[in-house]
Amino acid sequence: MMKASPVFNGLRAPGRARRPATWLALLLVLFASAASAGGRLDAAEVNRFVSEMSERHGFDTAALGALFARAGRLDSVLAAISKPAEYKPWHAYRPIFLTRDRVNGGVTFWREHETVLADAAAASGVPAEIIVAIIGVETSYGRNTGSYRVLDALATLAFHYPKRAPFFRSELENFLLLTREEGMDPMQPTGSYAGAMGLPQFMPSSFRHYAVDFDADGRRDIWRNPRDAIGSVGNYLKAHGWRAGEAIATPAAQSAANAAQVSATVDLTHSLAEYAALGVRPLEALGAAADAIPAVLLGYESSATATEYWLGLRNFYAITRYNRSPKYALAVVQLAESIARARGKGPAP
Repeated sequence: MMKASPVFNGLRAPGRARRPATWLALLLVLFASAASAGGRLDAAEVNRFVSEMSERHGFDTAALGALFARAGRLDSVLAAISKPAEYKPWHAYRPIFLTRDRVNGGVTFWREHETVLADAAAASGVPAEIIVAIIGVETSYGRNTGSYRVLDALATLAFHYPKRAPFFRSELENFLLLTREEGMDPMQPTGSYAGAMGLPQFMPSSFRHYAVDFDADGRRDIWRNPRDAIGSVGNYLKAHGWRAGEAIATPAAQSAANAAQVSATVDLTHSLAEYAALGVRPLEALGAAADAIPAVLLGYESSATATEYWLGLRNFYAITRYNRSPKYALAVVQLAESIARARGKGPAP
């Protein structure tokens, strides 16, 4: 368990915040002396945020100001967020995750945590291979959970990335709340350049709402406890509409109608029957009852000049609540299938 620090002790009391007349001057002095790899955070933005946290949640202004004086703007975070892997075409994106090492790693992870995965699948309805694949895509089964201090990453994006500042300010707010709620030192948690944390790479708001203490040891530890990470992934997908036993996605038969019907979003805009009436049909038989299932037709660049078409169903949409990219969701599906085959539980290759 991450221990509280003197700074954290000043943040945790949600009662009336102290407002010393000189706290802003003290904060500016601390900023002037703070050193970081990238530079100082915007003092005016920090001041505004600290005041909001004091008013909304009773944080001590001086203690919170001192905390941010120890944080820094990370230029590497700003560089990384400008070129996410999801910008790559599918034929370049897929090989990042569909590798022999990641498939074999998934089989090993499944064998090591077989009982917990079975329990999580029973509790959530999410197949074990999907849970394994998400953890595999996110952190290669915990081998790469990110080395950025979450406070630095979120503060950098909240105060120095205007394109998505409201989102990251909200996540920074949730991060400070979760460290207070969980009794954690906000200087300790590490994660991705975007502030995603632990084996499943939960953003702070997702942690607060969907992380679970799956082994009932009194802690929600997604950093070092695979049991909590596994249970939390299953709980997240269940909360976002996963339907046990339903198909996830199916390739669509090549048709002249496909290109015209490809969706620009992952929203489930038509039923399978409606798509069929438009000339778009699944390659796999899903049963008569599947006609009413909502779906979305998506196109994936299988090469520089060719496109493959997939129909994403309700469970596919649930995966996109984890990451909005349809490329991410299909990578999870295909990695899960490959892991299941390698483990001897899926259909023959």
